[in-house]
Amino acid sequence: MARTGKLLRSLIRAGTRTAKLFAAAATPPKPKRAAAKPRARLAAAKPAAAKPASKRTATLHAPRKAAPSAAASPAVAPGKWLSGHAPTASGQRMSYWLYLPNNLPERAQRQGMPLVVMLHGCHQTATQLAQGTRMNLWAEKKGFAVLYPQQLISIQPQRCWKWYDRATQEGGGDVPTIVGIIHKVLTHCAIDRTRIYVAGISAGAGMANILALNHPKLFAAVGLHSGPVFGAGHSTLGALGVMKHGAGLGADMAAHAVLQRQPQFPGMPAILLQGEGDNVVRPINQIQLARQSLLLNRLAGPAKITHKPKGRHNAHQLHDFYAGRKLMLRVAQIEQLEHAWSGGDPTLAFNAKAGPDASKMMLDFFSRHQRT
Repeated sequence: MARTGKLLRSLIRAGTRTAKLFAAAATPPKPKRAAAKPRARLAAAKPAAAKPASKRTATLHAPRKAAPSAAASPAVAPGKWLSGHAPTASGQRMSYWLYLPNNLPERAQRQGMPLVVMLHGCHQTATQLAQGTRMNLWAEKKGFAVLYPQQLISIQPQRCWKWYDRATQEGGGDVPTIVGIIHKVLTHCAIDRTRIYVAGISAGAGMANILALNHPKLFAAVGLHSGPVFGAGHSTLGALGVMKHGAGLGADMAAHAVLQRQPQFPGMPAILLQGEGDNVVRPINQIQLARQSLLLNRLAGPAKITHKPKGRHNAHQLHDFYAGRKLMLRVAQIEQLEHAWSGGDPTLAFNAKAGPDASKMMLDFFSRHQRT
C-alpha cells in the first residue's frame, strides 16, 4: 500500500516539478549489428531473428513465404517477412518491414488481421527491434500483423525519432510518412481497420505517442516502453532535460493542448512500461505520462493494484485504471529493469532477458481494444 500511495502522490505532484536542461548526457552504447542494410524495393525478406535481408523476388501484392534460416532457431517466426519503402516529404525513401502471420484466428479470417506498428529507439534498426522484442513470435501466436518503420540516418544520425520536435508533436515531421506507410499496408493487406495499434521503446515510444494523439481515430491503443513524456523538449538539449527530469508543469499543459485542438478526442487506451533502474529515460517520465493519460481519457478514481513478486521475472506492480469495466490505462513499474525491453533477446542491446515479457503484455492489452 505504501508503494501505491507513493505512485498516486507522485501523479499529483508531477505537475509541479520543473525540468532542468542538461548540457550533456551519456550516449547509450550502439547495439550489435544484426541486420543487413535495408534495400529500398518492397520484397520478401528472411526472418528477423536470422538477420533479415531483402530479396527482389516478390512484391507486397503477391508475397512469397520468407525463406527459412540456415540453422533452425526457435526465435524465427514462420510467417511472411516483407520489406518495402515509402516516400518522405523531402523526397527520400523510408524503409519498413512487415510481418504477416501464418496463424489466423477465425476473427482475423473474417474481419482482417489486427496490426501493431512498432517503432525502434535510438542506435537501433527496425529489424533489431523485431529480433530483440521477439514481437513476431507473439504476433504469430495471436494472429497479429506487425509493421516496423525505420528512421533515416539522413534525418537523424542515431536513427532517433524526433519526439522532442514541436512540429512533429503537432503532427508534422515524420508523422505523415509513417501514416502513409500504414495506409499503404492497409491497401495491400487484409487488416482490420478497427484494430490498429502503435508501440515503441524510448524515442520510438515518444513517436508512437505522437502518432496516437494526432491520429486517435486511426489507432485503438498505444504501448509505451521506457518513453519520454509527451509535448516537451523542443530541442536536442531540451530533450535531454526531459529524459532526466520530465516536463514539470508542461506535462499537464501538453495534455490540455491536445484536448483543445481536438474537442472530440475519443480517448486513447495506453499501457506504460518502465524500468525503475532506467537512468536514460527516468521513471518521472512514466509518472507524467500516466498523468497525461488520466487527463486524456478523463479518468478518475483509484487504481487497481496488482503486485507481482520476483520469480522467473523481475518483481513489478501493475496499476490499472478503468472506465466502468473497460481497462483504459495500465502502468507497469518493473524493478531492477534498466533502459531495455523487458523480456527481450539479451544478445542485442536495449533488451533484458528477465521478464515480464513486454511484447506479450502489449498484445494482451491491445486485444482488449478496438476503435469503433
